[in-house]
Amino acid sequence: MEPVSDAIVYIVDDDAGVREALAWLLRSRRLFSESFDSAEAFDAMRQAHPGLCQPCCLLLDVRMPGMSGLALFDVLLARGELPAMPVIFLTGHADVPTAVDAVKRGAFDFYEKPFSDNALVDRIEQALAQSAARLEQVRQRNSLQARLHDLTERERDVMDLVVAGLPNKLIADQLEISVRTVEVHRARVFDKMQVKSAVELANLLRTGP
Repeated sequence: MEPVSDAIVYIVDDDAGVREALAWLLRSRRLFSESFDSAEAFDAMRQAHPGLCQPCCLLLDVRMPGMSGLALFDVLLARGELPAMPVIFLTGHADVPTAVDAVKRGAFDFYEKPFSDNALVDRIEQALAQSAARLEQVRQRNSLQARLHDLTERERDVMDLVVAGLPNKLIADQLEISVRTVEVHRARVFDKMQVKSAVELANLLRTGP
């Protein structure tokens, strides 16, 4: 799998040795990381920098002093930060059932300590690919919403009838405007929506918000 560009792996673990080992492992695979020694520290960072603008994933220890990894996961889940930021739990043997339950609720995966370095990094790269795909979906949806917002009310009326398959003459009759006016609005709709045909417009709206 090709590495995802401009990606970051967040490491949240109270054990400094684990954080350092994971950071070294990721560097060996040319992956950038940022480490936090507590769930509270990571949550504070996320609240200070809301929104996700680059592919990322979170390596999260299940059991930590203070806020547990599972409690942090629930916070991220409630804030809607998944699946754009996939969570991979790092667990001890006793925490495996908890991690399995978290996967059922939306976590990306879990690895029991000690884990295979190569298997973990391969899974991290898959998580980063999912994050990148999700962020691209969000970008496309936001772009489409912005284009739709730029349409006038009359252009929306014409667009709806174009997508319904009506020819210009019937659109003109239904909206009680001239065919020439329909042609002008139709051209503006295509320009604003960045499409070249009614079929392309219909497909864009079908896959949009």
